[in-house]
Amino acid sequence: MQITSPGPNTARGLVIFVCLALAASAIGAFDTLTWFLEVVWVFIGLPLIIWRWKKFPLSKLLCFALAIHALVLMYGGHYTYAETPLGLWVKEAFELSRNHYDRLGHFMQGFVPAILVRELLLRTSPLQRGKWLAVLTTCACLAFSAFFEMIEWWAALAWGGAADAFLATQGDVWDTQWDMFLALCGAILSLAIMPKWHDKQLGLKN
Repeated sequence: MQITSPGPNTARGLVIFVCLALAASAIGAFDTLTWFLEVVWVFIGLPLIIWRWKKFPLSKLLCFALAIHALVLMYGGHYTYAETPLGLWVKEAFELSRNHYDRLGHFMQGFVPAILVRELLLRTSPLQRGKWLAVLTTCACLAFSAFFEMIEWWAALAWGGAADAFLATQGDVWDTQWDMFLALCGAILSLAIMPKWHDKQLGLKN
């Protein structure tokens, strides 16, 4: 499998860009605890990618998708999802009842991990392209979304009202279900439109 990865300069530039964006998102963050809980995945994922890069470089598509996902997390972490200016603008422009930026965040929680899971399965398991790869990738994304909802639950138990900004339910009793549903939609859409581009970067023939 011939992987099309970012060149050294591009990879280095992406790392620097994400690190600078992470630092900027921390400055003046609305709530330090919420910021950390939202961006902790960047603290975990980026060092892991750098550590394994020589033996397991990721495709260019996945690298840029992960960087974009990181920006979504940082933006939400800086303002809290319920108070993001972009979400508030959309709320006012379309006369919505709530800030829907967290919906975007959970959609991305399915869209980008679908590319990640697909790449890992194709490169490290006997699975080949086909319906079972799509099914298992979707299930993995939905499982991660459910696990994230459990993290929110644990955060609420541990910090009580201090975790309200992290939960970002905004009074919606169906927030957990919406979050998982949108992650599922993101994964399905990703698998519907990205595989041909992804396969090309993985060196797989159509």
